[in-house]
Amino acid sequence: MADQNLGAFNIFDLREMALKRVPKGLFEFVDRGTEDELALHNNRAAFERIKLRPHTLVDVSGRNQEITLFGNKQKMPIAIAPTGTAGLLWYEGELALARAAKEAGIPFTLATGSMTAMERVAEQAGGRLWFQLYMWPDRSLSHKLVERAKAAGYEALVVTVDGAVSGNREYNLRNGFTVPFTFTSRNVTDVLVHPRWLFGVLTRYLLTTGMPRYENYPSELKQRITAAPMGRSMLKSDSLNWDDLRALRKLWPGTLMVKGILHPQDAVLAADCGADAVIVSNHGGRNLDSTLAPIEVLPEMVDAVGKRTTVIVDSGFRRGSDVVKALALGANAVLIGRATLYGTAAGGHAGAARAIAIFREEIDRVMALIGCRSIAELGPEYLQFTEPASRPAGPAKAGLKLLESSRAVTEG
Repeated sequence: MADQNLGAFNIFDLREMALKRVPKGLFEFVDRGTEDELALHNNRAAFERIKLRPHTLVDVSGRNQEITLFGNKQKMPIAIAPTGTAGLLWYEGELALARAAKEAGIPFTLATGSMTAMERVAEQAGGRLWFQLYMWPDRSLSHKLVERAKAAGYEALVVTVDGAVSGNREYNLRNGFTVPFTFTSRNVTDVLVHPRWLFGVLTRYLLTTGMPRYENYPSELKQRITAAPMGRSMLKSDSLNWDDLRALRKLWPGTLMVKGILHPQDAVLAADCGADAVIVSNHGGRNLDSTLAPIEVLPEMVDAVGKRTTVIVDSGFRRGSDVVKALALGANAVLIGRATLYGTAAGGHAGAARAIAIFREEIDRVMALIGCRSIAELGPEYLQFTEPASRPAGPAKAGLKLLESSRAVTEG
């Protein structure tokens, strides 16, 4: 059994394995949030305020968790979120994660800032592929990525819109993990005390393709992770507006998703611009610190656009029960980001596959225990909203109430 599951019985086990295997700076880049980490902690606390109310004496022997997403049937109600560091956590980690997703029958989203070219992922991993896009001031450069994704056969474009500027990631500044990456005595020591990562990841890159670089950037911006940016103004997104989304809708013939929506009015505007899906997200608590958890505003978003467009949610998902709660609140699917990164860091393809399997097993178990036979049966009647008995210490004490979100569900 240990060989099959890597000794990991939940996502938190994989997180501990990743912590031991990769340098602290890199791990904290993945694991931590911004400023006081209010959003990071509230993402988890919001799930804890939602309890499951089971039905009993229901024959659940034939239960399944299949869904249909954008006209395609898939075995689980999740997809892999765009995470640009997979290729740093494991040698060619994007390929490992994409292959695990294909085997599980779920979509994989390749990030703009990944270390493996989109064409190579399509050729060597295959499966259902989505491409995540950041928009740059020179829109023609971003549009070149769209054309490449189209030519490579990607079925969906995921436009991230919640990064007008970079989040204030103080932990990265303290531990020296910045862009560009600069070698210091501190982070060199950090690398040396993690020999499995040093020889299994960094050295393999140096002996084959050299220092990792952002392979999906156009030639005007492509650079090694140790190279100084070619002018930060070239990478800013603070001029992004709804006209850009309309232009992308004309340019992209496939499924178009808008990621980073937390306000129902923005969800309506996205749908008006032709978006096929809105992704309710706070960037995993990595950008705006004093913001709401996506699960808190999900009912409002479903109410605003759920009859017009697909609603997907991410941020803070660590358990199958979290996924079930989101689906019961009206989400059509859930994006998983950090959880599968922990798996990739812990064991490459095997670790990524284990992370996905953990969600599959936990979703199945929760469905059985609440008396639910299919994802379509899930609804707010399976939920009860509560306040925690006591506030946790530290930044998590700033967790917000469910407010209108809880009322929308209990009254609906």
